[in-house]
Amino acid sequence: MQTRFPSSCDLVHTLSRARETVRLMRMTNPEQTSVLITGGNKGLGLEAARRLGEQGWTIFLGSRDEGRGRAAADKLTAGGANVVMVPLDVTSDESVTDAVRLVREHTDQLDVLINNAGAPGKGVAPADATVEEIHSVYDTNVYGPIRVTHAFLPLLQAAENPRVVMVSSGGGSFTVVTDPEQPFSKFHELAYSSSKAALNMITVRYAQALPKIKFNIATPGEIANRKFAATDMNNHTGALTVTEGTDSILRLAMIDADGPTGIFIDRLGPVAW
Repeated sequence: MQTRFPSSCDLVHTLSRARETVRLMRMTNPEQTSVLITGGNKGLGLEAARRLGEQGWTIFLGSRDEGRGRAAADKLTAGGANVVMVPLDVTSDESVTDAVRLVREHTDQLDVLINNAGAPGKGVAPADATVEEIHSVYDTNVYGPIRVTHAFLPLLQAAENPRVVMVSSGGGSFTVVTDPEQPFSKFHELAYSSSKAALNMITVRYAQALPKIKFNIATPGEIANRKFAATDMNNHTGALTVTEGTDSILRLAMIDADGPTGIFIDRLGPVAW
């Protein structure tokens, strides 16, 4: 089976149908859709959890900080969501193994994995960047998604329509970084942008090799308008709300069985590589 890379028109049509499709599926399927979100205790992860919880999904809320994770889970539960807090440090093999064990106590399949946990790095200029700085960012942004995806593959493969959403950045796009009109072209660092470019390639390779799982990439911004979402990672300087920032994540999480794989989108549509 060959990986399908749709046209822009196909993609827009598919995304516009996603919400209604999932709503109808839930009316006929008594089982709740399940999702694991890494870095789910704040920012984009927490907002995605809140919005998907409102859809009736079972939320496995991954959090490296157990105390903050439980506080976030309690808040979502108070709002009516079905939440299981999962202690999860994506940089630790042991933590990820324990997370799989915990999720298996609640379900024998996982419908959606959202690899959201990320590290911004310190914005070190290329001339001053060291391997230590690069490695610390890659450990979360690159090795983390690989570690988590690999560990949860059996649960994903047991689902009828499994989806994996990688949360990337416009900074991972060569088109964006080489465009002098884009703010990221003027942010001279090595760790973050290269880690997200690596994540993009990894996602495409997963999509090609595992066609029964939808592997797609979301950036929480508007590339055409040079806007990004306000989160802790950027000291809340973004022009978009955290809710707007999760629009692309939710669209990919809710793609149906006929939807695309191996694509890169923001909340407005396709993003150039």
